[in-house]
Amino acid sequence: MSPMDTSKMSQGKAEAMEVTEAARQETWDNPSFGLELFMGRYRDHLVWPFPRQAEEDRRQGDELLAKIEDFLKKHVDADAIDRDQEVPAEVVKGLADLGLFAMKIPKQYGGLGLSQVNYNRAIALVASHCGSTAVWLSAHQSIGVPQPLKLFGTEEQKAKWLPAFSKGAVSAFALTEPDVGSDPAKMNTTATPVEDGKYYLINGQKLWCTNGTVADVLVVMARTPDKEVRGRKRKQISAFIVDTKTPGFEVAHRCRFMGIRAIQNGLLTFKDVKVPRENLLWGEGQGLKLALVTLNTGRLTLPAASAGSAKMALGMSRRWAAHRVQWGEPIGRHDAVAQKLAVMAATTFAMEAVVWYASGLADRKGADIRLEAAMAKLFCSENAWKIVDEAVQIRGGRGYETAPSLRARGEVGYPLERMMRDNRINTIIEGASEIMRLFIAREALDPHMKAAGTLINPKAAKGPWQLAGDALRAAWFYAHWYPKRWLPHGLPGTYSDYGPLAKHVSYVSRHSNRLARNLIHLMALNGPGLEKRQAVLGRAVDVGVELFAMACACSFARHLAEKEKKPQAVDLADQFCRQSRARVAASFRGLWRNEDRRNYALAQQLMAGNYSWLESGVMPIEDFKN
Repeated sequence: MSPMDTSKMSQGKAEAMEVTEAARQETWDNPSFGLELFMGRYRDHLVWPFPRQAEEDRRQGDELLAKIEDFLKKHVDADAIDRDQEVPAEVVKGLADLGLFAMKIPKQYGGLGLSQVNYNRAIALVASHCGSTAVWLSAHQSIGVPQPLKLFGTEEQKAKWLPAFSKGAVSAFALTEPDVGSDPAKMNTTATPVEDGKYYLINGQKLWCTNGTVADVLVVMARTPDKEVRGRKRKQISAFIVDTKTPGFEVAHRCRFMGIRAIQNGLLTFKDVKVPRENLLWGEGQGLKLALVTLNTGRLTLPAASAGSAKMALGMSRRWAAHRVQWGEPIGRHDAVAQKLAVMAATTFAMEAVVWYASGLADRKGADIRLEAAMAKLFCSENAWKIVDEAVQIRGGRGYETAPSLRARGEVGYPLERMMRDNRINTIIEGASEIMRLFIAREALDPHMKAAGTLINPKAAKGPWQLAGDALRAAWFYAHWYPKRWLPHGLPGTYSDYGPLAKHVSYVSRHSNRLARNLIHLMALNGPGLEKRQAVLGRAVDVGVELFAMACACSFARHLAEKEKKPQAVDLADQFCRQSRARVAASFRGLWRNEDRRNYALAQQLMAGNYSWLESGVMPIEDFKN
C-alpha cells in the first residue's frame, strides 16, 4: 500500500482512505497508454495501430444492429416511454427475444457472446433512440450480475446464474446507500455469518439501485466482520449474489428523475435476507475491489451511449442549420452557429475515437484499461452534455419544446428536450466527474507514490531505515526519470507517418513531458497536502484527458484514412486537436495561477452562514422539508 499519513485525519476520513487504498489494484501488470502519458512517456506503439475490429466480428455486429434498429423503429415509442415513465412489458420481452439481456453472456451459457465493441455499438444505437431503454440494458450488463460473475464467479456460480439472463432475467448492482455515495467506509449494510458460516444474514438499505425494483438477481455489497490488519481492525466489504425472491427483500420506493424517466431505480431494504455462502463472490473483503475492477470495463458503456447521443444531436443540428433560413441565408452560414457546429463535429469525432480505442483494448486483452476507461467516461459524458446543450441552443425555442408538441403542430419532432434531460445524469452516475478526476489523479500518481515512498509523507515511515531506503530508491528513480522529461521524444519527423496530424502527435508527446514535470513539481511543493488541492489535481487530469483524446483522435483518423478510405477524418481530428490545445494551455496556466484558496475560503464562509442574506427575497427554503 502506498504511504499515507492519516494521523491528522478524522477517524471517518482515515477509515475511508484506508479502505479505498486496500481495494485498489496495486500493480500494473499490463501496459497502459494513459499511465505512460501521465508519466511523460508517450508510447506511440500503444495507440497505433488503432485497435481494429475483425471483419467477422463487425459483420456479426452489423447484423445485430440491423435487427435492433428495426425493433426500435417498430416497437419502441421513446416519447411514450418518457411520458408514461414505463418501458412496456412487450418491449422488455422483445429485447429479451433478441438476446439483448445476454449480449455479454458467453455463448456456452446461452448468451450472444458479443465483443466489447459490438456491445457498445448496440448500446450506442439504443441510447440514440431511447435513453431509458438503454439504461435497462446497460445497468444490467455493464455493472449488474453478468459482468462481475464473468470476471470473478466460480464455474458453479456461472452455470447456475448466467443461463437465466439469456431468457430475459434482469439484474442490478446494489452499492450506494442513503448516507453512502463514494465513501465505502461508511457502508451500513451488513452480512453476518450464521450457522457456522454456511449462510449470511443481510440487513440494510440500498439507494439508487438501477433495475433494482424489477431485478430478478442482485449483486449486493455489504460489510462482513472486520479483520485485523497490521494490528488494526479494517472494515471488510464483500459482494453477494442475491435472489430477490428471498424472504426479507423489499422494494421500499421507486425513485423518479429529471430524465431517463422510465428506469426502474429505487430504495431497497434487506431484513435478515438469508444468503448461502456459495453466493459470495470472490471471497470476503473483496467486494470493493470487485466493484472497481468491474467498473474498469463496465464504464465503457456510458461513453458509448454518450457518443451515440452526441451523434444524434449533431445530426439534428446539422439538418436544422442547413434548413432554417434567417436574414436571407441558412443559420449555419452565420458565424455564431458555424462555430458551434465545428466544435460539435470535431468533439463528436474525438468521442468516437476514445470509445472505440478503449473498447478495442478491452477486446484485445493484454492492456490495463483502468485509466483509459475512466478518462473515456469523463471525456465523453462531459462533452455529450455540452453538445446536447449546444444543439438545444441552435434549435432555439424548438429545442426547448417537447417532441410530441412539435409534431402536434406539424413540425419535425426532434427530441432534444428529452435528450438534454436524459444526458444530464451521465456526468454523475458510475463516478461523478469530480470523483473521476480524483480517481484518475490517484492512479496517475501511483508510480510516484511507489518511487518516492515515504519521502512524500515522512510520517508514514516506520523508522529511519525505511526513510533512508526510500530516499536511495527515489534518488535512483528520479536521477533517470526527471532529466528525460526535459528532452523531446524522438528526432524531427518521428511522427511523419501521421501526415498533417504529425504536429499534433508531436504536441501530445512534448506536453506529456510537461504534464509529468508539473505533477512532480506539485507533489514536491504540496507533499501529502496535494490530495486536498482537488481543483489543481482536476486541471492536471484535464490536461491528461485532452492529450489522451488528441492521441486517440489522431490514431483513429489515420486508421480511417488509410484503412477505410475516409480522408475527411483527418480534417476532423486536426480541428479537434486545435481546439484541444487551447484547453490544454488554459489548464496548464491554472495549475499555478488560480483563485482556488480564496474560493475555498469564501465557500467556508458561505457554509457558516455569513452570506445568508443573499438568500433573502425568496420563499423559505426550510419549507422543502415538509
